[in-house]
Amino acid sequence: MNKKMVLACIDGSALSDAVCDYAAWIAERIDVPLKLLHTIDHHHETAATTDLSGNLGVNSRDHLLEEMSDLEHVKSKARIRLGKSILQEASDRVIEMGISTSINCLQHGSLVESLTEFEDDISIFVLGARGKIHEDQSNQIGAKLEAMIRSLHRPILVANQAFKTPRRIMIAYDGGEAAENAVDMVADSPLYKGLVCHLVCVDKKGVAENLLDKAAHRLGAAGGIDVVSAHLQGKVEHKLCEYQLSHHIDVTIMGAFSHTRLHDLLVGSFTVKMLLNTKTPLLLLRSKDSIIYES
Repeated sequence: MNKKMVLACIDGSALSDAVCDYAAWIAERIDVPLKLLHTIDHHHETAATTDLSGNLGVNSRDHLLEEMSDLEHVKSKARIRLGKSILQEASDRVIEMGISTSINCLQHGSLVESLTEFEDDISIFVLGARGKIHEDQSNQIGAKLEAMIRSLHRPILVANQAFKTPRRIMIAYDGGEAAENAVDMVADSPLYKGLVCHLVCVDKKGVAENLLDKAAHRLGAAGGIDVVSAHLQGKVEHKLCEYQLSHHIDVTIMGAFSHTRLHDLLVGSFTVKMLLNTKTPLLLLRSKDSIIYES
């Protein structure tokens, strides 16, 4: 059976280098192939061609449509050349990171549809927190990022800064299913061996302390991981982000979107709050079937 791949989604934005670097680091650590994906979405451009003036005569309309068709053909060829250039630069970069070869994929269509199509063959997705539109706005996340996270059932690493070789990771632990999945994944995967794992629970009522102790024991018993436990009080996203900074955390692991869209609309999504405020890359988990172990 073929090994599942790490998939890096790149668009040529400022975070594309970080996406490549984190994806290469993961692929090398768990010894799986690396696939680089760039998508070309023609939706907005083709939609514009339908906005024609009813005041034009038949001959004028036909001539205009022909000119627009020629222009779209030129623009399409330019987007393909640009996409190939982005993929080649990314391929050269991951080779420098120690990857012998990458699988380059230029896909037409929406990114969400492409990721869903590849999902069965992927061990983990690596995405940038912001694409070209928001690349200069550190207080924003990509317009389609939430939709991608909700649509996929594989671990997703969201890169939000230049690559730094992870030495210290943090599991945002609350005793729930996703948190237990995170503990199992860290304990069983070669990706995390040799790292320091901070197991951090922010609990206003103090009911998760026994579960925290059990999770710490599970990680320690796996071997190859140094475990640090912390039980904090306060507003969850604030305390987790403060802990990231004070303990020099390199990657934070947490569950994603455990509530319905209606709940998130009414009270706000914890996942989105963390995406906006985190100072480290986030590795997001959805459900039990998202946990992929490689050895």
